[in-house]
Amino acid sequence: MIELLPHVNVSLNGLATVLLVVGRILILQKQEKAHRNVMMATLVVSALFLCCYLVYHFNVPSKKFPTDTEVAPLAARYTYYAILLSHVLLAVSVPFLAIASIYYGLKDNRAAHRRVVAWAWPVWLYVSVTGIIVYLMLYQIYLPKAG
Repeated sequence: MIELLPHVNVSLNGLATVLLVVGRILILQKQEKAHRNVMMATLVVSALFLCCYLVYHFNVPSKKFPTDTEVAPLAARYTYYAILLSHVLLAVSVPFLAIASIYYGLKDNRAAHRRVVAWAWPVWLYVSVTGIIVYLMLYQIYLPKAG
């Protein structure tokens, strides 16, 4: 079952991405209750992702990006590592930003909520989208040649 977790994780990342966009649309339409519910769902989906991600990485060594230039051109490798680096560095902040956003939103401290969300939403969205890209590059696009 552990080998299925990367696919579960990308599905959760995809769902989080959709929920983040829906949450943004809802608040722009001033549908505050629906926005709150969607963002709470996003937090739950992201927490579930984090649990699955940690379980996977405690059980499986890191999957290496292919070094064979016939499988992955050098430009693809550089692109992968640039995306991965930015993804990892920003991903560290997402739990803190998300929790602060939810906290201020639930406390109806709109000024603080807006200040945090100005950073949290784009970072959270970027991390979700780049997580999907990393998965695609590592598990779908650049696969080692069958022996």
